Amino acid sequence: MFLKIEICTQISQIPAQHWNALIEDNNPFLRHEFLTALEAHQCVGEKFGWFPRHITIYDNDELVAAMPLYEKYNNYGEFVFDQSWAEAWQQNGLQYYPKLVSAIPYTPAIGQRLLVKGSLHQNYYPLLFDALKQVAQQTSSSGFHILFPENSEQQWLAQQGMMIRHDCQFHWHNKNYTCFEDFLTQLSSRKRKNIIKERQAVKNAGVTLTRLDGHQATDQHWQLFSHFYEQTFTEKWGIATLNYDFFKEVAKKLPGQVLLVLAEQNNQYIAASLMYRSNSKLYGRFWGCDKKINGLHFEACYYQGIEYCIEHNLSTFEPGAQGEHKVSRGFIPTLTKSCHYLMQDHFKNSIDNFIEHEKRNVINYINETNKHLPYKKSNSYQT
Repeated sequence: MFLKIEICTQISQIPAQHWNALIEDNNPFLRHEFLTALEAHQCVGEKFGWFPRHITIYDNDELVAAMPLYEKYNNYGEFVFDQSWAEAWQQNGLQYYPKLVSAIPYTPAIGQRLLVKGSLHQNYYPLLFDALKQVAQQTSSSGFHILFPENSEQQWLAQQGMMIRHDCQFHWHNKNYTCFEDFLTQLSSRKRKNIIKERQAVKNAGVTLTRLDGHQATDQHWQLFSHFYEQTFTEKWGIATLNYDFFKEVAKKLPGQVLLVLAEQNNQYIAASLMYRSNSKLYGRFWGCDKKINGLHFEACYYQGIEYCIEHNLSTFEPGAQGEHKVSRGFIPTLTKSCHYLMQDHFKNSIDNFIEHEKRNVINYINETNKHLPYKKSNSYQT
């Protein structure tokens, strides 16, 4: 066995078929095509402070392990907030940036971060971890952060001394429903009636919704969606990091994993949502509109996604970060974790206390929220 470790500053340096062979469940965000589109259309790089540093491990000429990795100079697009850490470093004359982040940019979705061939985890996890430390030293990074890893990866990383932060998202789970009405029958009467009322309000407004995959969506559709996407960031004083060329390329390269929902009123498109799917999950990502219609956001972003999951027998719908309003619509609180390693023990006691306090708050919040789930038999839906 001859092992070679490389650091790639472009995902294009890695053969697509080799990288994709390491991905489980056909996760769309981890696929070579998705990461390539981010880099090719300047969605990552100098402008936004995400510099690719992907780790690869070859056995002779075979890619056997890899890690999506970025050198970062801000915390934008991570969804795990460490501003207070950066401020503490700065106030004490220390450099917090650069740091290393293993994550999918702008995507708070759970997935692999330590990509390995087959079941050879114990062989290659340590090599990836050692390589990560070496990159941190070479880049003078304050540490490295692995965001939203799979449960099995979390457990192994914790054993390596990484600090574990806790957070909460809201996910929907398919209990072998046969149709949307079947799902509604599992809810309490009040919650069921509220969803029916919201969906009816959209219909009464004369709005129709259409679902398109990457094969069906045209260039005009992606121009429309890009407009809605940018409109959302304009309204919230944010920065639109993705763009028309990115959306179009992902749809072309991964057509079966794209779900574009368009809302139309009086022969004019007024809103859209964009989701991506793996073999077993649906991921809600983006939304935008030109016209506010009561209930339309819930319809386009949640109910259309739930119907799609039922129709395509997908087990889980992850609609994105935050949003307690999702609970009354069938989504349940779900614990998420991220793993953190600092190269120096600056403020170790303070950070340990911060993480423990954060963990208690998240667990208490989840336990309290679980008391108010909309299902008739709530206990069977808790995770």
